[in-house]
Amino acid sequence: MNKHKRSSGVLLHITSLPSLWGVGDIGPAASSFADFLSAAGQRFWQILPLSFTDPIYGNSPYSSISAFAGNTLLISPEVLVQEGFLSNKDISSKPGFQDSCDYYRATILKEELLEKAYRSPAAGKELSEERYKKFCRNNTFWLDDFALFKIIKKMFSGRCWYNWPKDLRDREKNALDRIKKEHYQSIEKEKFFQYLFFKQWLALKGYCLQKEVMIMGDLPIYVSYDSADVWANASIFKLNDDKQPVFVAGVPPDYFSSTGQLWGNPVYDWSQLAMTKYSWWIDRIGFSLQLFDALRIDHFRGLINFWQVPATAKTAVKGQWQDAPAQDFLRVVFEKNPEAFLIAEDLGMITPEVTRVREKFKIPGMKILQFAFSEDNSKHPYLPYMYERNSLVYTGTHDNNTVKGWFRQEADHKAKERLYNYIGRKISYKDVNWEFIRMAMASVSKIAITPFQDILGLNSQARMNTPAISKGNWQWCFSPDQLNSKLAKQLFSMTKTYGRI
Repeated sequence: MNKHKRSSGVLLHITSLPSLWGVGDIGPAASSFADFLSAAGQRFWQILPLSFTDPIYGNSPYSSISAFAGNTLLISPEVLVQEGFLSNKDISSKPGFQDSCDYYRATILKEELLEKAYRSPAAGKELSEERYKKFCRNNTFWLDDFALFKIIKKMFSGRCWYNWPKDLRDREKNALDRIKKEHYQSIEKEKFFQYLFFKQWLALKGYCLQKEVMIMGDLPIYVSYDSADVWANASIFKLNDDKQPVFVAGVPPDYFSSTGQLWGNPVYDWSQLAMTKYSWWIDRIGFSLQLFDALRIDHFRGLINFWQVPATAKTAVKGQWQDAPAQDFLRVVFEKNPEAFLIAEDLGMITPEVTRVREKFKIPGMKILQFAFSEDNSKHPYLPYMYERNSLVYTGTHDNNTVKGWFRQEADHKAKERLYNYIGRKISYKDVNWEFIRMAMASVSKIAITPFQDILGLNSQARMNTPAISKGNWQWCFSPDQLNSKLAKQLFSMTKTYGRI
């Protein structure tokens, strides 16, 4: 497939797929969605991070204990039956389809089923197979530390690694060797679960490619402090001698917030990273590019310069901009991965330097149609006639309201008038989602992406995430009857009209 061809795609996270198990997974519903995309002429399926989630962080896929490990909640029980790790009887007590994700119930069900799968004769055989051993060898750079981290975290009731006994917190060899010996089977089990996840994921990716659908992944720029990544790689973050953050990430005060945003993630020590030729980052990107055909880098600006705030601060006001060696870093990235298809999330306050770096490496940026009508500005950068070809246009993202939700709840009278003037006629709430899809499809941007909620014409109740709100996010999922041939034909027709087939 030609990744540079004029095309379009759909944004839908795996958890939003219909599921009998509380949360969407990479089983039959994922294959059915790939079939839908193919029938609708879509060439991209954009997802959110596949990372472990935690109810403490509202089940956000952007806050995880690992930047590498796959979320075992996404493992499909049906596929485990097909592979011989479970029986049909094992999955007979599934709860049925629901209208929103139930992470708590899904966790209980999936953990029980994975335990059964691990104890199965098929698992015993698989553990001795060369393909499993090869998986462990090829991923040892993250897998060993992740499995160890997860077991120690369980030992101490989920406490942050900073609060572990000092010898484990500081990764003293004798202490780690003791845990590895005493908990060998539990560590091996965590590795096997990761093997199952990536086996299923790569099978889905292969199926999508057969359908001429490419998967676009999402790479959060920062990692969580309480993660295997920081515990195992403390030297590449700005931590003090006690392993606590000296600075944390955020963004400065702006039009939307007088105190800025304090994200709390530890910031990178780019001087230390440069000394290793960015090895941790190169491993991370290389690993991600094995899982996805394209990769969106969230908060791309942070690779050029980033806002660091003293860890003791209560707001982001007293932060400072710090430069990162973006050009040298990206040069190494493309030397190691010359065919990498990267996308820059370049929304918000973007400096000319960010644009220069993005253009130098031919990395497309993002355009959001919902932002285009917020002010009376005929040169607004998000109006479709202002786009450059090397860009991706979105009706909205996972952080935006749905188009119908925006039209009813967020767009004031003036914004609607600007929208009507741009389109050339007044439109109704009923039609606004397809008018936005039409604007995106008709634009010069080489890729047009539409959240599936907008294709379904849903209101704000289907919104995926509201930033700065800790509850009620990441829960939307659609029902099986919403995926039908009539909808595929409608989307195919518009895609063909604007030359994106």
